[in-house]
Amino acid sequence: MMSSDKSRLAEIVPDYSGKVRDIYDLGEMLLIVASDRLSAFDSVIPTPIPGKGIVLNTISAAWFDKFDTMPNHMISVEVEDFPEPFNEFSEELAGRSMLVKKAARLDIECIVRGYISGSGWKEYQKNGAVCGIKLPAGLTNSDKLEKPIFTPSTKADSGHDENISIEEAAKIVGQDNARELERISLDLYTSASEFALSKGIIIADTKFEFGVTEGQIIVIDEVLTPDSSRFWLVDEYKPGQQQKSLDKQYVRDFLDDSGWDHEPPAPELPADIVEKTRERYALAVEMLFPELNIERYMR
Repeated sequence: MMSSDKSRLAEIVPDYSGKVRDIYDLGEMLLIVASDRLSAFDSVIPTPIPGKGIVLNTISAAWFDKFDTMPNHMISVEVEDFPEPFNEFSEELAGRSMLVKKAARLDIECIVRGYISGSGWKEYQKNGAVCGIKLPAGLTNSDKLEKPIFTPSTKADSGHDENISIEEAAKIVGQDNARELERISLDLYTSASEFALSKGIIIADTKFEFGVTEGQIIVIDEVLTPDSSRFWLVDEYKPGQQQKSLDKQYVRDFLDDSGWDHEPPAPELPADIVEKTRERYALAVEMLFPELNIERYMR
């Protein structure tokens, strides 16, 4: 049955196939399938991470359920709820797919930072500010900020996103939308980070995406996953240095140490790097939402 499902689903060409996800356009809805493909340094790595797509999809769905007061694009993650013929492919789609409302995307990345790290740390070192927001002097890498800040970036379909000011964001999405996105993003991050901290995880920063449907702003795309956020374990956190994230850091480190020049094609990953990365991804959902029992899908 499994091989039959896979071969039949493979005959349906996605309307969009990105680095890590496949999207099927179903008219007023989309079916998003999170694969086990992994992207690093703008390249798709030839070695998949088993269960990665299930982790990302499961975490997003759990957050959407938790934030039920904030409208989002999720309709269902139950395969039997999907339109034909996709409801026939339970072996292929269970755990890693989501039926969503179609929305007009607002073309900025809504990033919230509660800690100074990554590109924000690099920018702070240059000018003491992030996206035009002046920060206190003397911060060190991974320090917690006095309060979270909204630091939008461009939304690039190819190449790198670039950090922008709230004024520049307003030119892209409009003044009212920009301020509303800032408010929603900060509220969501604050609620999520407090919840995660109670589970032993620091959400250092995260990225939200939004769209508009029927005149209403809704959350779209994945949300608060290890790929859209920086998750750190409370027990491992040491300010003043780069932290170990619950994501693909093992892969990035391996690729840097391998001598690869970051130009495609990327090298294959050894088995131990694959397993360590799989464990870090799985740990995120196991700590945040242990009741979800994702192992039933990861076989």
